[in-house]
Amino acid sequence: MLEVQNVSVNYRGVRALEPLSIDFAAGELVGLIGPNGAGKSTLIKAILGLVPASGRVLWNGLPLRRQRQRVAYVPQRSQIDWDYPTTVWNVVLMGTTALRGWWRPPGREAQRRAYAALERVDLVGLRDRAIGALSGGQQQRVFLGRALAQQADLFLLDEPFTGVDRKTEAMMLAVFSALKAQGKTLLVCSHEWGDRLQQYDRLLLLNQQLLADDRPEGVMTLENIHRAYGQNLQLVKPSADLPFVC
Repeated sequence: MLEVQNVSVNYRGVRALEPLSIDFAAGELVGLIGPNGAGKSTLIKAILGLVPASGRVLWNGLPLRRQRQRVAYVPQRSQIDWDYPTTVWNVVLMGTTALRGWWRPPGREAQRRAYAALERVDLVGLRDRAIGALSGGQQQRVFLGRALAQQADLFLLDEPFTGVDRKTEAMMLAVFSALKAQGKTLLVCSHEWGDRLQQYDRLLLLNQQLLADDRPEGVMTLENIHRAYGQNLQLVKPSADLPFVC
């Protein structure tokens, strides 16, 4: 279990994230939604210890910072230097570092794990391609492949669906479902709405503070949306079974 206990973040005296407490269970796929600037990426970075934060983050009762090898992180594409001269294979192989350490060359087991991850994200044929030569969807799949090669227990993904095609989206959702079945915990940050939200076990609605934590239909109510996004947002509800879309 991942426990976020009274975590808050201040940037230069400005409160970016109000204190919040959330628990995440094994085998759970959780969506983190909210408007731009709501603190979604900040929360993920606070969990990872990448920004100064107060409060505690525990994994199975112990500080997560001492168990970083258990965590796989997929950052936003905008945070990656796509001009860096490296290949798909090298990036995915980096996911095995926790297995072998930084200074040991990748052995047979590390290469097996990296190749299996490439197969799962359908990039074996592009393993020698420079990452800057890939499409947006392929680039997202590279870093998902790196996370899979790590064989972590907790997956934190920041806007993984941005700029991807329908095929990549379907593949990623299938991978998430398989990870859930293996008992992995996944937290996926997203600013996009629509029927994809029904894929999540829970949604967290954030705007500097936690506004709602429930099943998708319990979070995506008109009242909650207006609290998070403002009263002037234009909404359409396509059917009784789907959440609101803009």
